[in-house]
Amino acid sequence: MGQKRYPLPGDSALGITERPLRPLSGKQPLNYEALRDIIDLALWSGQILLQHGASSERVEETVHRIGTGLGCNWLDVNVTLQAITITAISGEDFRTKTRRIVRSNVNFQIVAEVNDLGHKVSNGQLGPRQVSHQLAALEAEPPGYEQWLTTLAVMLALAAFSQLLGGDWVAFVATLVGGGVGMLVRQLLAHRYFNPYIIVVASAFAASLTAAAVDLWRLTSTPGVAMVASVLFLVPGVPLINAAQDLMRGYTTNGIGRGVDGLIISMAIAIGLFFTLSLVGLQLP
Repeated sequence: MGQKRYPLPGDSALGITERPLRPLSGKQPLNYEALRDIIDLALWSGQILLQHGASSERVEETVHRIGTGLGCNWLDVNVTLQAITITAISGEDFRTKTRRIVRSNVNFQIVAEVNDLGHKVSNGQLGPRQVSHQLAALEAEPPGYEQWLTTLAVMLALAAFSQLLGGDWVAFVATLVGGGVGMLVRQLLAHRYFNPYIIVVASAFAASLTAAAVDLWRLTSTPGVAMVASVLFLVPGVPLINAAQDLMRGYTTNGIGRGVDGLIISMAIAIGLFFTLSLVGLQLP
């Protein structure tokens, strides 16, 4: 016996009345409510991944794994930097929904946990209710480290970079303080929802100006090193890495978008440094 077929618009004009259905792979067709719930969970997982720095390929694979693991026959996933769109198919029914990406914050711990969740769903270890609870717990999860601890770690890392760049011990201290001031400005402006690029300009200016203050008293022979090292926490490493990965994996539009974002952030850092150089008259190393 042949597969069941159903008509499509325009088929009658061509003398065609039916076409093969997608194989069901042994899965029972989902009802309307179940299909709605599954596509919502798939969208939710994709949104969390995109908001926390996942690459486009990782988002598509994990979303598809969760949707098919929960009972769909197939998911067509379209990932952009501003939204994720999914068409979930079960039997003869399908649903298409879109969800916007409203914020961005790098947290690879959450990316890893959602990815692990997708594998568990694919292996039949979790159902829709468990997936919903775990996604809600991930969204409510506090940051991995206290803000003061993160700031201190960044300050020490920047100071260490000043040593790698050839700075002296006074430049080490200047970078330490400048990095702390820059992080403080960044956090304050982020909590007030300023434009991300304005935050980068202001943070770079505050950090570099604080680090360059030691040159006013001629305390160091490497003030330029302190200036450069104090703004390294703003370098857009994740957007640029994801841009390269997206381009190599065929997500050209997303790769270009991430690359442009990284370029603008780099330009914002340069603008902040330019303001400091204009004030203090230093030459960068």
